[in-house]
Amino acid sequence: MADAVLELDRVDVAYHGDIRILRGLSLKVRPAMITGVIGPNGAGKSTALRALYGLLKPVAGDVLIDGRKVTGLPPWKFIDNGIALVPQQRSLFNELSVEDNLRLACWSFRRDRARLEEALERAYAQFPMLRDKRRDLAGSMSGGQQRFLELGRALALRPRVLLLDEPTAMIAPRISAEIYEFIHGLPAQGITVLLVDQNVRQCVRISDHLYVLELGQNKVDGSARAFQEDAGLRDLIAEWVDYRIDA
Repeated sequence: MADAVLELDRVDVAYHGDIRILRGLSLKVRPAMITGVIGPNGAGKSTALRALYGLLKPVAGDVLIDGRKVTGLPPWKFIDNGIALVPQQRSLFNELSVEDNLRLACWSFRRDRARLEEALERAYAQFPMLRDKRRDLAGSMSGGQQRFLELGRALALRPRVLLLDEPTAMIAPRISAEIYEFIHGLPAQGITVLLVDQNVRQCVRISDHLYVLELGQNKVDGSARAFQEDAGLRDLIAEWVDYRIDA
């Protein structure tokens, strides 16, 4: 049995043919855990996530699902493998209602009425606010409410792995705290998480394993506890953030 549900194995990714962003990057998303990816701006964090989801094709190395090479697999096939993505940039259809946005996520099984209704109920059970606003236009909601809709849309597909890119970017602190607590509880629901985040403090707090990227390469990785207890690792991260990680 593979020790990772999703993996990058010595991957290079380039833009415009010769501008290498990832350089021999290896990263494992271990089952039933939250894997955090942190690093300074330009380290390649979001690029790594896009490569993991098939949005970018490596020029070297491989992407693996359950130990099986899937390099070049298109993004919609990742959904078939139980892997869902919530991107950093807003991905809603603002002129459609909340419920229509959820229904579009279920397009592949739109003719299966029972499954569709179950998916909608799953999203509404996770986020009751969405039920109350189901007829409202998605674009009329606050940034935090839109993020909950994006999370609900991904979870409606019953994924086994959820990839999150900066889930609280540009969101008020109170709502951000709710989002992190929700993410923290996902492994208990059987959902493995990869969290790419600039909020180092929160990422370290809720992650089980952490990768630090620098210039598209692995700087260091280890358990979150090691990062919290090792003064050298804390100082390493403090070089590029304005605060130190709480021990």
